[in-house]
Amino acid sequence: MPNKDQKLLSRLKKSDKNSLRDLFTKYHQSLFNFVLYRVKDEVIADDIVQDTFLRVWKHRNSIKPNQSFFSYIAKISNNLCMDYFRHENVKLRHQEHIPQLTQSGVDNPAIQYESKILEDKIHNIVNNSLPEKCREIFILSRVNGLANQDIAELLEVSRRTVENQLYRALKVLRSKLKDYL
Repeated sequence: MPNKDQKLLSRLKKSDKNSLRDLFTKYHQSLFNFVLYRVKDEVIADDIVQDTFLRVWKHRNSIKPNQSFFSYIAKISNNLCMDYFRHENVKLRHQEHIPQLTQSGVDNPAIQYESKILEDKIHNIVNNSLPEKCREIFILSRVNGLANQDIAELLEVSRRTVENQLYRALKVLRSKLKDYL
């Protein structure tokens, strides 16, 4: 690794924002190409690159100036790509379970009424049967569409805690909605 990177990383550990800017300028395009090859979408790739550098800043104290910076950011971005793919798979799985109402079904008052009852039942279960933290995590995930890692960072809990709370919420919903499933 060039000596200049070592100096930039040492300055970064001391919270020097200019060093982050210099590293971003130097590595942005290479990292963008690396991520774009994986996700095949420029907007998603750009978001992942931005998130990567945000994490570099957030965890700057754990950076080792002697390690390869590109390897470090490639690992972070690879993990973010994996999170993205997992999130997309979850969305696809859930979309398969959502009944596709035909146009005639949407116009059918009986179906609209049953859908409204089911929706009200779900809201009631979420608001009255889930513990506060479980409810908060469920809403962030299923209503707001946040990834588990993002929820964990937002609430300052482990990713495993988020996964456990989501499992718990879905278990309660399945149990209470068994007559509808």
